[in-house]
Amino acid sequence: MSRWGWALSRVSRRIWFRASLFSIAAVATALVAIVVSPWIPSGLPAKVGADAVDNILGIIAASMLAVTTFSLNIMISAFSAASSNVTPRAATLVAEDRTTQNVLATFLGSFLFALVGIVALSAGAYGEQGRLVLMAVTVAVIGLIVLTLLRWIAHLATLGRVTDITRRVEEAAAEALRDRKRAPHLGGARRDGPPPDGATAVAAPEIGYVQHVDMGALAAVAERLGGRIVLEALPGLFVGPSRPLGWIDAPVPDDDAVKAVQAAFVIGDTRSFDQDPRFGICVLSEIGSRALSSAINDPGTIIDVIGRGVRVLALWAEPVEETEPRFPAVLVPAIEPDDVFEDLFEALERDGAGDVIVGLRLQKAYRSLAALDDPRFAAAARRRSAIALARAEQALAFAADLERVRSAAGSV
Repeated sequence: MSRWGWALSRVSRRIWFRASLFSIAAVATALVAIVVSPWIPSGLPAKVGADAVDNILGIIAASMLAVTTFSLNIMISAFSAASSNVTPRAATLVAEDRTTQNVLATFLGSFLFALVGIVALSAGAYGEQGRLVLMAVTVAVIGLIVLTLLRWIAHLATLGRVTDITRRVEEAAAEALRDRKRAPHLGGARRDGPPPDGATAVAAPEIGYVQHVDMGALAAVAERLGGRIVLEALPGLFVGPSRPLGWIDAPVPDDDAVKAVQAAFVIGDTRSFDQDPRFGICVLSEIGSRALSSAINDPGTIIDVIGRGVRVLALWAEPVEETEPRFPAVLVPAIEPDDVFEDLFEALERDGAGDVIVGLRLQKAYRSLAALDDPRFAAAARRRSAIALARAEQALAFAADLERVRSAAGSV
């Protein structure tokens, strides 16, 4: 995805974007009756009681304003619950919830539809025939409001709950992982070993996290120079003046090429779920680690997190069909299983070392991952199993509990 395409996809998930589209559609719908009215028979409006549309629009305008304000309060409460009970990193996923955005956009659009209709009626813009069209559209809007309210009530049963948020994090991590599986090196070729000698380092123009890499732009630079671009910074990496984004391996790289490579990277204050599957895995680990704190003390959540983490890592181990890289002149480092295992399990092993239930659950997770059809995963699972056992030996005081963990580790 290009830089602009990625920016557009980010904007489309903002709550104001969908609300703006619904509002524009609502205003256009309220005004379309003026255009359609000449084709309506003159005697029909009186038969169906189109004169009552004024009162109906007034009710919709008053009620939808109150309902929209109430729904916004619910959404803010969900953000607060996500930040305090789970992790602030997951609040973004709650804000991008499509059901919540559709509900708020529908309520706001209905309010604007009624408001514009009342103004146009007061100005005498409709006429008798136009009132009939407005009445028909109003009935359709009422039906949409009822369906939206029913959906909203059902959605509120899970919005902001810990299990709902962990599910969202798992889905975001799995989606980013599937995208990476389809393009293992972001569409480029695999980079092995250190950067080439004599290559020109490209420094990061600002300090922050890499959120997106425009591989097409990098490939265009490499083609123009007749060389290669060797990446160092993948999405999710914290970069600054001391850590280059990559290197230009070409005979004569110019300043324009360096600026073009820098422009291909989007650097922000926080990490993004989109191109960074490790971020979703880190957030899962953070949820589990917080659940082990004395303030929350929720062992069920960490067990749930471990299960979700195993499902995500199992996707990583699935075989994929080898394809030719789309951008062979751009070399990209691979994400190693050891790094992913550390992202998920390091904090859980550390914080749960003194809990026999967590220790047993971790060893069962390692046994499941070691059984996958990938020798790299088997090796990584055995290494993490040994580390978790060593931590348990330091933290578990009861001999029988420690023996259970040792037995479970032996099966890995």
